[in-house]
Amino acid sequence: MSVPVEPSVKRTVAFVDGQNLFFAAKKAFGHRFPNYDPKALADHIARGRGWTLSQTFFYTGIPDRADNPFWNHFWTAKLAVMGTRGVQTFSRSLRYRNQTVPLPGGGSTTILVGEEKGVDVRLALDVVRMARESRYDVALIFSQDQDLSEAAAEVKAISAQQARWIKVACAFPLSPTTENRRGINGTEWIQIDRATYDACLDPNDYRPKP
Repeated sequence: MSVPVEPSVKRTVAFVDGQNLFFAAKKAFGHRFPNYDPKALADHIARGRGWTLSQTFFYTGIPDRADNPFWNHFWTAKLAVMGTRGVQTFSRSLRYRNQTVPLPGGGSTTILVGEEKGVDVRLALDVVRMARESRYDVALIFSQDQDLSEAAAEVKAISAQQARWIKVACAFPLSPTTENRRGINGTEWIQIDRATYDACLDPNDYRPKP
């Protein structure tokens, strides 16, 4: 079997898990809200490796206005501006469930927890579908969700079936305070340092004013 020829121009599509990126940046750099510009960050990383960013897709869960008006306002405004910058966005309302947590002095209490449902599935489906459609040469995923390792394996199978060079890369913030230091299995890991992250901040602050 011949080895697929590596293309000179590597069309790159970025797939950004908004919540995963935010919590990783919070842990690594101490940022208190999602202040990144996903397209600028994807383009910065792609250009640094000689890749050509062609599209950016962004995925996040959003709380309902009645449950959390602050974050509902933030994400609604941020997604709207992303759309004007050419970013394709996908959002789902958070699903809520009761969770029992222990108290420091003993006993427990029940709190309402919002969870993303379907966001990671949609991201994985898009990664696989666009590989089949030959929409990219490099899938640049901003997430450390190991569930996406199955999508990476499927892309590798598509590469073999189509006899086409395809790379799946995983980019994530990293600093001495980072606990999860692993990228998605079966992908090329790209570590985002503070200087790179801070060079790609969104100039707008979408937090509602008090």
